[in-house]
Amino acid sequence: MKKLFMALIVAACAFAVQAGEGEGEALAPWKQTRNRVLELRNDLGVSGFMKKEAPAYLTGNFAEKDRVSVNSMLDKDPHDPKSGYKTPNGYIDKNGRWVGGYFDDTGAFVAGHEVKVLGGMPYGIGQLIMIPICLVLMYLAIVKGFEPLLLLPIGFGGLLANCPLAGVTAPAMMHDGVVSFLASGIPVMQGGIIEPGGFLYYFFRFGIDTGVFPIMIFMGVGAMTDFGPLIANPRTALLGAAAQFGIFFALFGALGLCSVFGNDFFGACGPLKAAASIGIIGGADGPTAIWLTSRLAPELLGAIAVAAYSYMALVPIIQPPIMKALTTKKERLIKMPPLRPVTKIEKVCFPLIVLLLCALLLPSAVPLIGALMLGNLAKEVGPSVARIADTMSNALINIVTIMLGLSVGSKLACEKFLSATTLGILALGLCAFCVGTAAGVLMAKLMNVFSKTKINPLIGSAGVSAVPMAARVSNKVSLSEDPTNFILMQAMGPNVSGVIGSAVVAGVLYTLCSN
Repeated sequence: MKKLFMALIVAACAFAVQAGEGEGEALAPWKQTRNRVLELRNDLGVSGFMKKEAPAYLTGNFAEKDRVSVNSMLDKDPHDPKSGYKTPNGYIDKNGRWVGGYFDDTGAFVAGHEVKVLGGMPYGIGQLIMIPICLVLMYLAIVKGFEPLLLLPIGFGGLLANCPLAGVTAPAMMHDGVVSFLASGIPVMQGGIIEPGGFLYYFFRFGIDTGVFPIMIFMGVGAMTDFGPLIANPRTALLGAAAQFGIFFALFGALGLCSVFGNDFFGACGPLKAAASIGIIGGADGPTAIWLTSRLAPELLGAIAVAAYSYMALVPIIQPPIMKALTTKKERLIKMPPLRPVTKIEKVCFPLIVLLLCALLLPSAVPLIGALMLGNLAKEVGPSVARIADTMSNALINIVTIMLGLSVGSKLACEKFLSATTLGILALGLCAFCVGTAAGVLMAKLMNVFSKTKINPLIGSAGVSAVPMAARVSNKVSLSEDPTNFILMQAMGPNVSGVIGSAVVAGVLYTLCSN
């Protein structure tokens, strides 16, 4: 029986071979299946790591078979808006030159560009190098506990973005539609088939491109933050303002790099827009940095977001040495008087007053300030809107944090992160954060010269916007000097004012650079 069964299999195979050979160029079904199986090796991640060039939709370097042939278009005028022609991966310009790229889901053409990886290494090797970098970010989040709610999704998003051939960050593309040219010569496609992009592409497009995620984060921050310490001791707002010096330090540093290495050192966005986006890292406010960068220099978003959130996570490591270097033991032992009680009417009126002042003086900062104040107002009103405040401070901010982290991580693709530009951004961000910390401490020392009621200079370091991490670090350093000297609530004053100050500076920079 077994011999008969084997004979039948051999006969069937022989018949299939003869049938395939008799079809000329057409292959038998089993041969087609075999070839498809063999071609699967080109779709393995291992082969992806061996690729020299970035994906064709980024570079525009499509194979000849995927391009439109000029000869095939002889019966049409590709530059006649009424005729149009079909093409999946680019178009032919007025000079008969092929321009590679892709048409997005709105029909707009996105031209390919040169993709450079640090050191001229192959694209696949760059992806391979980014894998351990993303794992380090996840290690800091999981093992060291540095901002785990942010670094974990950012690191995992970067891991997904650098998985070769996965396509999780690939844009939605339109093909086989009718291409026509506007009067300006820009091609557009209509009526094509849309292939959906990767899920991280949609996360980024919905939340980062529109600026929705940072605004929703600010709602949650407002709902979780008590503005009482700032209301009780308004002069601590000066400490939050002083900490913003780090932003301008990084801004001028970025302009200096552009003057040395050329105006295109940070890309095509322009030196001033790039400098403004990099400078905001000094405020140690991730949502504000993302909001401003997404509007001024979106191509720098990955490096800037990672720098901002990384330095926020490293507050417990970076700030204490700076605080101790700039203060004496006597100053660190200063005990501040308890804060006065703040009435409910003060807490309710404060966010409304701040928003109205912002609307009158700096309308461009209203989206961020308004979201922050809405969250805080819901927190302070009381039981009547407790469900809203609870949603903002828990479910909403948690969901948005996950999506925001993954969206930011999607910009950790090797061609965006492994570059001299990124190294410059990280260095400037670190310097800006250190300068902001030092400026807050020095401002507190200056205020003590003219004030009868002394301020512990340690709370000046909380002027950066890493709320409430910076305030906790100030309190921790104070307790290390005197276990009875609790300054957490006093430190929350400059910490809250730092959040407001960084949003205001972002609004000013956006107004100056957007025109």
